[in-house]
Amino acid sequence: MNEAKLGGRFTFPGTSLTVNRIGYGAMQLAGPGVFGPPKDPDAAVAVLREAVAAGVNHIDTSDFYGPHVTNQIIRQALHPYPKELVIVSKLGAKRPADGSWQPARSAPDLIDGVHDNLRNLGLDALEIVNYRAMGAIHGPAEGSIAEQVTVLAELKSKGLIRHIGLSNVTAAQLSEAQKITDVVCVQNNYNLAHRDDDAFIDDLARQGIPYVPFFPLGGFTPLQSDTLSNVAERLGATPMQVALAWLLHRSDNILLIPGTSSVAHLRENLAVGELALSTEVLAELDGISAAAPATGH
Repeated sequence: MNEAKLGGRFTFPGTSLTVNRIGYGAMQLAGPGVFGPPKDPDAAVAVLREAVAAGVNHIDTSDFYGPHVTNQIIRQALHPYPKELVIVSKLGAKRPADGSWQPARSAPDLIDGVHDNLRNLGLDALEIVNYRAMGAIHGPAEGSIAEQVTVLAELKSKGLIRHIGLSNVTAAQLSEAQKITDVVCVQNNYNLAHRDDDAFIDDLARQGIPYVPFFPLGGFTPLQSDTLSNVAERLGATPMQVALAWLLHRSDNILLIPGTSSVAHLRENLAVGELALSTEVLAELDGISAAAPATGH
């Protein structure tokens, strides 16, 4: 699959890292609730190998998926890694034995997290690490992240991290972090119905910084819209394909990381780069957010 079919290409600012805009999010490779091993480990390996064979060169992961499980599967499936593959991980949480999600924001937590990622991925340095700030379920909460970003900047100076990104943050937190280090990407909750970050995306585009929406299809509460379903039927596509294609059209700095544990579903996701949306269809889809219930922060 050539780069044009994967939504075109984007280069992380201040780096030589260029990726196709349609990537892959590895969270669903873990077991139910993103905890424990998958029911079918061979299928998980097959999905990763199929993604890379199709041209995907941007994989999003974290060592707290599983925990450890997702990164170990990535290593099993793809190591030694193709030269052009960019693996992006994230820090800021941990998963104790009860399967809960707990914050991991102290300096020792972050340092341990980096070493866990390195060990389980089989790497000497992590290409990009996102610090995921803990906020409300639907979005970020204001508050200083300087302490955590400073820890990551020190790990970068030691060569354990090459580049730093942020997740679940506000524009003010990005500005705070940029006073400490370069920020090469932002990963926030955004989709057709949840568009609180519209202005933030446009500002990042002006700075040449990619925006990577998590929950691009609604996450644990999948997108549901008669408009979306009607558009999809007219285009001969699935509603989820249309929702992903809309994100590619929304701004050139948006990178997609849809996740799946199915090869068939993976192929559906990768096909959205070839799904053309007319001006009229885009206007129709843009109306979905106005009809969606407010989520708040």
